[in-house]
Amino acid sequence: MSNRDKLDGMKDQFSGKVQEGAGKLTGDKERETKGKGKQTLGKLKEKANDVKENLSDKAGNTLDKVNEKLNNKNDK
Repeated sequence: MSNRDKLDGMKDQFSGKVQEGAGKLTGDKERETKGKGKQTLGKLKEKANDVKENLSDKAGNTLDKVNEKLNNKNDK
């Protein structure tokens, strides 16, 4: 729906990647795992945003078709 939602997901993926790398570098398995989890959360946010956009587009298209049929019926 919004670029903000998509950017939020991308931000989580990026910061998760950094956190994972820092965990690997320092040998901190918990930090590494949290980084992977944050990346997954970011990907899920992006997918959820894509689904919202898709549903919104489909709803808009359906409304357009209904309005077109109503207009055609009224023109007769």
